[in-house]
Parts: sequence; C-alpha cells; structure tokens
Amino acid sequence: MYLVTGATGVIGRPLVQALLSEGAGIRAVTRDADRADFPDGVEPVASEAIRRALRGVHGLFVHPRAAEDDLGKLLRLAAEEGVPKVVVMSAINVDDPFDHQPSRYNGDRNTEVERAVTASPLPWIAVRPSSFAMNTLAMWRGQIASGAVVRGPYGSFAEAVIHERDVAEVLARALMDDGLLGRTISITGPQALRLDEMVPLIGAAIGRPLRFEEVPAEAAAQGMIRNGLDERFVRALMARYRRELERPPTVTAEVETILGRPARTFAAWAGDHAGEWS
Repeated sequence: MYLVTGATGVIGRPLVQALLSEGAGIRAVTRDADRADFPDGVEPVASEAIRRALRGVHGLFVHPRAAEDDLGKLLRLAAEEGVPKVVVMSAINVDDPFDHQPSRYNGDRNTEVERAVTASPLPWIAVRPSSFAMNTLAMWRGQIASGAVVRGPYGSFAEAVIHERDVAEVLARALMDDGLLGRTISITGPQALRLDEMVPLIGAAIGRPLRFEEVPAEAAAQGMIRNGLDERFVRALMARYRRELERPPTVTAEVETILGRPARTFAAWAGDHAGEWS
C-alpha cells in the first residue's frame, strides 16, 4: 500500500496508474474524497484523515505543490506511524539560486520541499525531473489551434524535456525499490531539442505542417504578460533562456537505467497528446 499526494494532477494520475499496473494498493489524498474519480483499487483519502491513511503504507509520495503547506505535519505523522520510505519530486534546477527558478513565481517551492524531506529522519529518495514536455501545451496551444506558425523567443534554446509518464514510472519504481534509497536522481528526456525543432514534431503528430518563427524576446515577453502570465515568471523565464542559450543541455540516462528502457521521445509525447492542440 502506498500513499500518494497530488493524486489528481499531471504526475499524480499517471503515478497512480503505474502503481496499479504493478499490483500495488493506493491511498490517494484528495480535497474531496466523496467526489474523487479514481480507478478501482484506489482508496480516496481526505486530507484531514491523513494519520489514518499513513498507517501500514510501504511508502509515501510527496508532490511539492500538494504537500508544501502542511509538509512538516505530514512528515511528522509519517515518522510517528513508521512509514519506511518517502519519495519526493522536485526539479532538476532545485539547487539553482531562487531567481534562476522561474516556476517559483508560479508558486513552486521545490527547494524547500526537497530539503525538508531529505532532512527528515525518514529514509528518502529525491527525483528531479527536467522541464515537462507538457509545458509546450501551455506555451503554444493557442497559436497552433489558430495557425501554422508558432512565434516565440530563442528558437535555438534546447533542453531534454521529459514525458510525464516517464516521471511517474520512475517515481513508482522509487516507491517500490529499496535499492534507490538515499539517492538524488535527475531525470530527463533522451535528447535535447531546440524549440524550433519541437514545433515541427508537434506538426507531424497532428498531421499538418508547423514551423517556429523567432521574435524578439521583449515582444514575446509583453505578449505573455498580456495573456495573463505573472510578469516575474516571464522575466525569469527569459533570463533562463538567455543564460542557458550557450550551455550544453543536461541529458541523463537515469530513466533507462532505472526502468530498463529508453526515455520516451518528444515525438512520442506529441503523438500521445495529438488530440489536445485545438
């Protein structure tokens, strides 16, 4: 039996599926247990019943957004109930200065959550994914739905984005495999791609040609701010693009090492989400 926080989110749902496929029992923390829509084999748990939910579990998954407000209490209760393992997800840039982590301006506290888990008395594993391939939906869906050109800054910026299912399957293995205890594991996609290389791959997945057209960074930033993104996030993102433009992108083989198969490609991710661009 495993307890999963953030079970209804981008990572939580595929993590639940990955654990179910291994025959594991799951308790899923949710704000509204009575209305939760989970597959058979998943026990919804209201947050106020967390102590009971921790009893008898073999591992706890800590999602940084789901757990950050009550993390100290959660870890204390887990220790009191004898939970043998905690797996925490943070991010590959968790050791960077705070102003180099754009997602902090969207509320993420990856650094604090990971440090709290690794400083606790509980055995732990920390999984640090690269940027999710899913982020391209938020960035480009509107433009792709209405045309054949994606306009954006820094087309030559490259990174090895990761499929959310790979993240989930590594997390599931971390929960179930004691051989990973005490490790900090950085995971990425199998290949670094430029932004202007990703867009045509999405086009191939949806069956129509697409291309990337680079625009000045300030024009792009103003457009993102007009569309409702936090200006601090936008400025930090642009600074990250500029800062990392000439650096070799980070690519690790940890997904293949842990799962025994290569990480899924961006093209495979685009195919899995081909119906979500309109």
